[in-house]
Amino acid sequence: MTDANKFLYGDRGGVSDPLAQADWASKKLVWVPSEKAGFEAGSVKEERGDECVVELTDSGKKVKVNKDDIQKMNPPKFNKVEDMAELTCLNEASVLHNLKERYYSGLIYTYSGLFCVVVNPYKYLPIYTEDIVNMYRGKKRHEMPPHIYAITDTAYRCMMQDREDQSILCTGESGAGKTENTKKVIQYLAHVASSFKSKKDQGTAVLSHGELEKQLLQANPILEAFGNAKTVKNDNSSRFGKFIRINFDVNGYIVGANIETYLLEKSRAIRQAKEERTFHMFYYMLSGAGEKLRAELCLEDYSKYRFLSNGNVTIPGQKDKDLYTETMEAFDIMSIPEEESTGLLKVVSAVLQLGNMSFKKERNTDQASLPDNTAAQKVCHLLGINVTDFTRAILSPRIKVGRDYVQKAQTQEQAEFAIEALAKASYERMFRWLVLRINKALDKTKRQGASFIGILDIAGFEIFELNSFEQLCINYTNEKLQQLFNHTMFILEQEEYQREGIEWSFIDFGLDLQPCVDLIEKPAGPPGILALLDEECWFPKATDKSFVEKVVQEQGTHPKFQKPKKLKDDADFCIIHYAGKVDYKADEWLMKNMDPLNECVASLLNQSTDKFTAELWRDMDRIVGLDKVAGMADSAHGAFKTRKGMFRTVGQLYKEQLGNLMTTLRNTNPNFVRCIIPNHEKKAGKLDAHLVLEQLKCNGVLEGIRICRQGFPNRIIFQEFRQRYEILTPNAIPKGFMDGKQACVLMIKALELDPNLYRIGQSKVFFRAGVLAHLEEERDMKITDVIINFQALCRGYVARKAFTKRQQQLTAMKVIQRNCAAYLKLRNWHWWRLFTKVKPLLEVTRQDKDMEILEDELGKLKDQHQQAEEQLKEFETKHKQLNSEKLALQEQLQAEIELCAEAEEERARLATKKQELEDILHDLESRLEEEEDRVAQMHNERKKMQQNITELEQQLDEEEAARQKLQMEKVTMDVKLKKLEENTMVLEDQNSKLIKEKKLLEDRISEFTTNLTEEEEKSKSLQKLKNKHETMITELEDRLRKEEKVRQELEKNRRKLEGDSTELHDQIADLLAQIAELKAQLARKEEELLAALSRIEEEAAAKNAAQKKIRELEAHISELQEDLELEKQARNKADKVRRDQMEELEALKTELEDSMGSTAAQQELRTKRETEVTQLKKTLEDEAKFHDQQLADMRQKHNQAFEELNEQLEQAKKNKVSVEKAKQSLESEMKDLQMELKTLTQGKGESENRRKKAEAQLQELQVKHGESERQRQELSDRLVKMQSELDNVNGLLSQAEGKNIKSSKDLSSFESQLQDTQGLLQEETRQKLALSTRLKQLEDEKAALQEALEEEEEGKKNLEKQISALQAQLAELKKKLEQESSSLEGAEEGRRRMQQKMDNVAQQLEERNAAYDKLDKTKTRLQQELDDLLVDQDHLRQNISNLEKKQRKFDQMLAEEKSISTQYAEARDKAEAEVREKETRALTLARELETMTDLKNELDRANKQLKAEMEDLLSTTCTSNLNVHELEKSKRAIEQQLEEMKVQLEEVEDELQATEDAKLRLEVNMQAMKAQFERDLQGRDEQGEEKRKQLVKQVREMEAELEDERRQRAQALSSRKKLETDLVQLEAQIDAANKGRDEALKQLRKLQGQMKDYMKEMDDLRLSRDEAVNTSKETEKKLKALEADTMHLHEDLANAERLKRQIQSERDELMDEINSSNSKNSLLAEDKRKLDARITQLEEEFEEQHLSIDMVNDRLKKSILQNEQLTTELAAERNNSQRLEGARSQLDRQNKELKLKLQELEGTIKSKYKLSVTTLEAKIAQLEEQLDMESKERQQTSKVARRAEKKLKEVMLQVEDERRNTDQYKLQEEKWNVKMRQLKRQLEEAEEELTQANGKYRKLQRELDDVTESAAVMNREVNTLKSKLRRGDLPLNVRRTAKHFGLDSDEDGEGRLETSEHAAE
Repeated sequence: MTDANKFLYGDRGGVSDPLAQADWASKKLVWVPSEKAGFEAGSVKEERGDECVVELTDSGKKVKVNKDDIQKMNPPKFNKVEDMAELTCLNEASVLHNLKERYYSGLIYTYSGLFCVVVNPYKYLPIYTEDIVNMYRGKKRHEMPPHIYAITDTAYRCMMQDREDQSILCTGESGAGKTENTKKVIQYLAHVASSFKSKKDQGTAVLSHGELEKQLLQANPILEAFGNAKTVKNDNSSRFGKFIRINFDVNGYIVGANIETYLLEKSRAIRQAKEERTFHMFYYMLSGAGEKLRAELCLEDYSKYRFLSNGNVTIPGQKDKDLYTETMEAFDIMSIPEEESTGLLKVVSAVLQLGNMSFKKERNTDQASLPDNTAAQKVCHLLGINVTDFTRAILSPRIKVGRDYVQKAQTQEQAEFAIEALAKASYERMFRWLVLRINKALDKTKRQGASFIGILDIAGFEIFELNSFEQLCINYTNEKLQQLFNHTMFILEQEEYQREGIEWSFIDFGLDLQPCVDLIEKPAGPPGILALLDEECWFPKATDKSFVEKVVQEQGTHPKFQKPKKLKDDADFCIIHYAGKVDYKADEWLMKNMDPLNECVASLLNQSTDKFTAELWRDMDRIVGLDKVAGMADSAHGAFKTRKGMFRTVGQLYKEQLGNLMTTLRNTNPNFVRCIIPNHEKKAGKLDAHLVLEQLKCNGVLEGIRICRQGFPNRIIFQEFRQRYEILTPNAIPKGFMDGKQACVLMIKALELDPNLYRIGQSKVFFRAGVLAHLEEERDMKITDVIINFQALCRGYVARKAFTKRQQQLTAMKVIQRNCAAYLKLRNWHWWRLFTKVKPLLEVTRQDKDMEILEDELGKLKDQHQQAEEQLKEFETKHKQLNSEKLALQEQLQAEIELCAEAEEERARLATKKQELEDILHDLESRLEEEEDRVAQMHNERKKMQQNITELEQQLDEEEAARQKLQMEKVTMDVKLKKLEENTMVLEDQNSKLIKEKKLLEDRISEFTTNLTEEEEKSKSLQKLKNKHETMITELEDRLRKEEKVRQELEKNRRKLEGDSTELHDQIADLLAQIAELKAQLARKEEELLAALSRIEEEAAAKNAAQKKIRELEAHISELQEDLELEKQARNKADKVRRDQMEELEALKTELEDSMGSTAAQQELRTKRETEVTQLKKTLEDEAKFHDQQLADMRQKHNQAFEELNEQLEQAKKNKVSVEKAKQSLESEMKDLQMELKTLTQGKGESENRRKKAEAQLQELQVKHGESERQRQELSDRLVKMQSELDNVNGLLSQAEGKNIKSSKDLSSFESQLQDTQGLLQEETRQKLALSTRLKQLEDEKAALQEALEEEEEGKKNLEKQISALQAQLAELKKKLEQESSSLEGAEEGRRRMQQKMDNVAQQLEERNAAYDKLDKTKTRLQQELDDLLVDQDHLRQNISNLEKKQRKFDQMLAEEKSISTQYAEARDKAEAEVREKETRALTLARELETMTDLKNELDRANKQLKAEMEDLLSTTCTSNLNVHELEKSKRAIEQQLEEMKVQLEEVEDELQATEDAKLRLEVNMQAMKAQFERDLQGRDEQGEEKRKQLVKQVREMEAELEDERRQRAQALSSRKKLETDLVQLEAQIDAANKGRDEALKQLRKLQGQMKDYMKEMDDLRLSRDEAVNTSKETEKKLKALEADTMHLHEDLANAERLKRQIQSERDELMDEINSSNSKNSLLAEDKRKLDARITQLEEEFEEQHLSIDMVNDRLKKSILQNEQLTTELAAERNNSQRLEGARSQLDRQNKELKLKLQELEGTIKSKYKLSVTTLEAKIAQLEEQLDMESKERQQTSKVARRAEKKLKEVMLQVEDERRNTDQYKLQEEKWNVKMRQLKRQLEEAEEELTQANGKYRKLQRELDDVTESAAVMNREVNTLKSKLRRGDLPLNVRRTAKHFGLDSDEDGEGRLETSEHAAE
């Protein structure tokens, strides 16, 4: 349980404690008044007349208490009840105990009927957060625990639904928490109804985002700063009352607000009590103002101000400086400028400085003087007035005497009084201006409010020792508010009685308080207190004493007015309010009422140079000066009347304000909040009982309880009344069906109830208080008799059984004794011994044993035979059923096929309709354009009209000025008329009251007279009947004995049947409770699911983004690894070439040594070779230019194709817009397919099977993933080895540098390459580190998300525990309800005793009147108890009806959500179709790529020719290399020859370097192209793997969600299946299942089409991959041409990938749009709709994803097979290439050998040299041609083989698809068959249970009818006998028989009742 739940729901574990229940029932616990705790619990031990002996439970003391002071205790199940109106015993003690228990548990809010009672906790509670606001939003009052948010939400919903203004009335003492609760109300409304959500009008001045709500919330801090202060009771006590009116528009958004204030305690500004503060703003300003502002405001220290009586009093936990900044920020938010805020602070500072003005008496005269005027100068500086004029106005003001003005000197007291009055008036005016300024800021929008909610925060009823004028005003308002509450209660009761059609003389409870209200406010005849006070204010000589005398004289005889009893009393008079008697002291009432001011000072302030002060003192008419008071005294005669220009007293102004407030409140629907202060010490967890009781009286809570008791409080539904009390009238209702109302009428007639005690309505029976208690008493008597008889029968049966057992034991003992005696006689007889030995040898004895064995075997065989027959019959019946089901399914299939055809036809029709609607749309658009033109014309005309209007407005303004003058005169006349009307209304009300009272008295007198005459007649008739009945009784005694036996047997049977019926009812009730709880669980879990789903979606998005980054980085790493491997291969090749060159150098050395003389011939050869090289270079450059041209052409073509694709994409977007329009039209079609969604739920079984398959596939993929990780590790090992090899190579290079100086250029190039590779390696390591850190971060995020999920799961578990606990509490509450019926017996005993006393004292009228008063008191108690029981029953019924309504709404919501989900599914299908179209476009692009590859092959052929020429060049360069190396080595040996060969060697070296650089560039380019190609292939593979991983993750998440949903649904379905017993619903489910199967078949067909499309894509990908592999092989041979071709391919692939990404992005956009539309719809729909729509979407997506997973898995398998085939082909081709390279190397070696031979031959035979060279060259050419031919043949064979393989694969895939389809169909058929069998079994079981239940029910009904018929006669006779015996008219012999049955005397009757009570307990 969370912290908030602790303080909202609490712990009601003790409610269901059986020990407490037993303790309460056995001890007869009651409440006894106590001085300390208010009331103490005790148990009644004895009753002595009017007194009772009570033992207190806490102390164990015994106390004597009067019966009238005892108050009954509620059962323990009502502890901490949320609504105190539900209590059975509704009294002061029970209310106090409930509030105390809840307060100690942390529950501060409690309902009491219409009231919400709030107890101040004196600590912060976490129940006002935004989550709790959302929790209460839109909920009904009874659905949630008590809270101020619940009251505000009900007010807001009533305003929106009924369009009726609402009001929330918060009252209570100071410190009770009124202002805090009003803050919470405003906070809730600002959150719920914020205005920025609405679409704002363009014409109006609109506030910024949420500014109005901010201002509304910030208005409170400003008002608290200027109007709140610290008191003894409260640190933040509001010293004024306020009515905040929040206006709302039609849509329910806040439009503006208005604040009205009442009774500001302005005297606090000049003086304060001990430990109290003045208004907060004084302290805020002194502590928070800066130096500049302090100088401007002339501020000083706290101690220097006289008006701050207690100096700097701080509030614990509050900093005045911070609060000053907050108030200034609030001013900014309220858009109050700096000038006005400083003006306010100046007024506050001036008030403080006024207190520092000290006056002294002059020596000779009493005139006052001002010795030090520094304070006066500061005041005048702050207020902008002249100092001398100000001091003159105070010391000697001008007073009007007659027509002249005279200066009058003032005394010291008068001057001080004038200063204080000025300070108070200036602060009050400033506060009033501030409120008006806030209202102006809050009403900025100028939008008219449709309705409003008013929040009244005003002080509650106050009763001090001595109360002044302020307390009278507050108590007067509370009287009016309580009258409003009573009136609303009366209206609610009246509506209930009118709804039920009951005749009842209505009592307006509001009139009870009218006398007290008249005493205060009545204007005349006689005048009230306020009118007399105003009258006294006219006279200058009037004093407070004269006012008191006048009040006593005029109102002395008023019932609500009392004089002080003693002369020495401090109080002047007393008023009896509804809350109690209040003493008032009339000190300074005249001054407080007049509130006089110095007029001279006021005129100075009016003419002030400061604009702010001048504006404050603008209205001079309202000022009450001494001259005006004197002038009015002459004209005043009689009552006080207001005229225009005359002053208005405080009482009169307040009375008008209150009248306006009450009119507004009467026009609203009021909601009442009563705040209570628990103690005066401000301690949390402490509650003063007496203090709380006083406040309950003052707040009117107990008054509301009194009103509930009037009228007919006990109400029972017809069915419940019949079910409960039919025992009392067994034969009244005839057999067969009868309406509930008729049955109740017959029962009441049979019960012979007085018609005044009950009323029969339309659906309920209404009873007076105490009637149901009497009925319950009689019912309990009957039940106790039945139980006693049943116990007697049981005991008799047990005793008889024991007696028969003892008898059998005796007979057995006798037989044993007889046998023992016979054995003793025979044991020594020889013949007997011989007989015993021979008998076993006879065969006769064995035959019996054999027969027994055979019989046992026979019995076993018979049993087996019977079992086999039964099994045969069962199988035959099952076979028949299956055949019939099969036929039915076939028929249904045919019907469904026809329905599908009809649906397709309807779709075609809808398409035609769509086209027609589009045509209409075009027409409408054209019309719109025409209308816009017209609108433009109208605008021009409008401008002209506006000019005319302005002129007319000027004329109107002039006329309005004249009209206002007339209206002012009219208002004065209206006021006079209203007063006269009020007087007449009051007189009429008094007359009506007197007439009603007169009628009531006359009715009572007539009733008493009729009762007397009836009793006298009865006594006479009874004496006559007495003699007759004595003879009858003797005969009836015999009959009674016989019939009692019969009756006992019947009652046994009846009890059994009743027990069975009660068990059935309990089971039904438990089921209903379970349903309700499950629904509540569903609602809560739906909200949790929504939150969890949103979180999961966010997490999935984050995961996908992270995975994308990881994949990109992995691809980058793989590319870098490939580059490394290529560089290593290139380095190995270079090493090989170097070794070959070294060998050639050594060979050249030997040749040089041999042929030193052949240098001239070599020089000629070199020159020829140089010319050939230059020619070759020219040809190479020409070919490069040609290739560049081809590249440019290819790029142009590619760009054109790209532009065409862009155009197609734009067209696709346009099509998308048209598809969206079509989507809206198709949404109407989706509503027809609502029933199809139901079938999806039945497809869950299939999804589970698919899930299992997916899990198996996942395991396989995980194994493959492990293998791939191993390969990755092997690659990393290879990297390490390669790095070591690199180190070795670096060492070799360093050695080579020492040996060869000229090879340094080569080494430098190698070193640069090494540096590049090292840089790449470092980058790779950095990227790896970054990836590892990113992975760690992702893992941390994942762990955090998992923890959040675990916390949510724990929260769910806690909720489930709470639900189980609540279920247990419900069950215990039901048990306690049954037990409470037994607890009424004690009350019924008391009532019987009182009836007996009434019968005995009937002769003496005086004694009867005394007893009648006591009976009234007991009646009221019994009425309260019965009222509470009836209230409980009504609540239970309402709960059941609400649950049924919720179930219906839930079913409707399910249907609607299913329809919405079907619409979204269709939209998704359309989007998928668009994606397929775009994929087909991608295929067309792939085909264009194939054409491009053909062009590339042609270019490759041309490159081959160039390659052959390059190889010739290379051969020539090899020979030159050999010569160079030989020269380098021979350089050291022959230094002389080196000088001659230097020039030649340098030229050869330059040529070698150029050729080597070109070769290296070509090799690098070739390797880069290879790497790019392999990267592209790997990228495609990685994309497939990414998709697979995403799908696997989604599958796992969906599985987890589905498992949770399955559990929840399993619970709901299990409870629902028990109730769904109708065959029609099952048949509907079968039909839905058939439809679902057909839809599944359709979906399978769609999926097959998708499979084919994907297969085509896979084939295209295979073709492209094969071609890529071929090109990769050929690139090893091709050098320059590959650059252009691979660039083209790379660009094409990139474009294709871009297109694919664009298509995917469009698909994502479509999905986003669908999701956004979903979110909008879900916001409009209710919470439950969201869940169901989400569940259905998830199920559909889960099924689709399963299908897509299967497809992807198939593709993966195929791709794996293709990869394996490709790897095998690559391996074979590599082997071939290795063989070719080996052959080439052999040929090179042969060439070298031949060259060596040629060189040798050149030395010996120069003539044969040319011939041998030509022959060798011819042979080489032939060999090269053979090689080319073989390569071509191999390529052709490989192509043919690939084509054959492709065809084979396609055929195999088709075969596999067909097999899969057949397997799926078979599986589906098997599943459907299994489901059909299960459904049929369930049907049969349900039918069997129904038949059994019906049979049992019929038997029970028959037996009950028989029992009731037989018992009816007996009951009547017994009742007649009982009545006679009670009257005591029977003779002695009859009384003796009555003693036998326990009916003689009172003592016997009481004893019997006590035994029955013990039995019931």
